[in-house]
Amino acid sequence: MTTGIDAAFIAARNDALRRDLAHDYEHLGDQLARRGIDLEHVRAQVATFGVAIPSWGVGTGGTRFARFPGPGEPRHVFDKLQDCGVIQQLARATPTVSLHIPWDKCTDWSELRGQAASLGLAFDAMNSNTFSDQPGQPRSYKFGSLTHTDAATRAQAVAHNLECIDIGRKLGSKALTVWVGDGSNFPGQHHFRRAFDRYLESTRQIYAALPDDWRMFLEHKICEPAFYSTVIQDWGSSYLAASALGPKAQCLVDLGHHAPNVNIELIVARLIAAGKLAGFHFNDSKYGDDDLDAGSVSPYRLFLVFNELVAAAHERAPGFDPAYMLDQSHNVTDPIESLMTSAAQVQRSYAQALLVDRDALDAAQEANDAMTATHLLKAAFQTDVTPLLQRVRADAGGAIDPVATYRASGYRRQVAEARPAALSGGGGIV
Repeated sequence: MTTGIDAAFIAARNDALRRDLAHDYEHLGDQLARRGIDLEHVRAQVATFGVAIPSWGVGTGGTRFARFPGPGEPRHVFDKLQDCGVIQQLARATPTVSLHIPWDKCTDWSELRGQAASLGLAFDAMNSNTFSDQPGQPRSYKFGSLTHTDAATRAQAVAHNLECIDIGRKLGSKALTVWVGDGSNFPGQHHFRRAFDRYLESTRQIYAALPDDWRMFLEHKICEPAFYSTVIQDWGSSYLAASALGPKAQCLVDLGHHAPNVNIELIVARLIAAGKLAGFHFNDSKYGDDDLDAGSVSPYRLFLVFNELVAAAHERAPGFDPAYMLDQSHNVTDPIESLMTSAAQVQRSYAQALLVDRDALDAAQEANDAMTATHLLKAAFQTDVTPLLQRVRADAGGAIDPVATYRASGYRRQVAEARPAALSGGGGIV
């Protein structure tokens, strides 16, 4: 079995780039020094940043219309971990993996945890699935799960979430993410208030089973698969539910789960102020929940989100401890390349936000000096921090140029030879 990319190969690829990197890094340091910024201090902060990989993200995605399988797709969760290990080996910004149950079920969780450790990986939040029916499932979620009108169906959905908690405890996870596709497709189909009450009734049972050191992440989504109404459709509904459940329940922000032009960074600020920001699913979108690579369409929006996060850390906002994860669908790209690129983009936005002159920005805001304030943000966003990211990766043993190194390694060809080609070309996101 191919377990990764030879470290000597990565080092050799890096050696050809080190001279240019040293020059570029020194130049960046000089630029920042003129602005009163210590590059080494920023580098130390960026080196500690990590974003989780979604286990399902290493497979080829799809739409409601079609799915086009790629070569060497993971066959099971152990293959997924193998691919996640390569991403971390090259990108050095993805130390954890977020599993989705039952997609990632296995017969020996201790073996899975051991393989993850051997690859330098740990486990992030567990994700339950009550938005699709599984083989052998006695009751269908066609008309809802945690909010279904049938009490037995709700009990089945609750039991599945409790199973996810149990699995997570075995793997060392500390959080459960709950997203439901529950809603209605026709006016009058749902009694809106009763459906929300049933959601609270179900999630209270899940919340009661959380270990003391766990958190429960409530994820909202404006629509899909229910196109008329969704039970947890926006951050307001998520906040109401999290507040009703208790301090361990918080609101997860998926950047693709909002209507176009919604001010997501403002939502982030509100949740920070309320002590209810759970964390993020990073992706990008143009029209709806496209699950595009992070920063592929709106990198400035991603930067503005991180501006709020860095400000909260700088100001020591109470209870501020967000979790970071990618959540994307890779329909036309190699998933490993997309995930490495997205991890670097998220890391880039964090680094740029660290360059904002907080004292000057505070002064401009207090003076109502809009032009100075926006110029301070643009100055940070327009700074090319590529040498910084490259240096962080190289120092950690990763690749200065992850995608080029990955392609040169032939890893995709090797796993394609070991893993049978996927035959399914039907619709449906995996």
